[in-house]
Amino acid sequence: MLKSKVEALLNDALEEDGSLFLIDFSILADNTIRVVLDGDEGVTVQDCVRISRAIENELDSEEYDFSLEVTSSGAASPLVMPRQYVKNIGRKLAVRTPGGEFEGNLIGTNEEGIVLEWKAREPKPIGKGKVTVQKKEQINFSDIKEAKVILKF
Repeated sequence: MLKSKVEALLNDALEEDGSLFLIDFSILADNTIRVVLDGDEGVTVQDCVRISRAIENELDSEEYDFSLEVTSSGAASPLVMPRQYVKNIGRKLAVRTPGGEFEGNLIGTNEEGIVLEWKAREPKPIGKGKVTVQKKEQINFSDIKEAKVILKF
């Protein structure tokens, strides 16, 4: 009952701002409601407060004993939705797949997956030494086990 009510309130609040979207939603055994958001332009503290109030103001604290946590997806959190990749085009990603690990610049996304590009040093086809080559890989969303943005400081 509590979960369906919170879910409806959350969906209504997210519909008001089309740039925000849900990453994770759970209700723990102690009635702690956890909501993790992301947004096409990021998530502000005001966004979290607005979503939190939209839920809290409609839940009767006499009927439900709950606590509510509304947070944004962290910068080091894995990307879990195709929509998250779009806002990270141009950034460097580390992507783990069943076929191996890739690290490169995210240069595009489409309905099936992402395109990474990077430079690699490979042996010359003829003679000794190495040459720098441009590599590009299309990776389907279904093949991505984990993808994270590589943060630069």
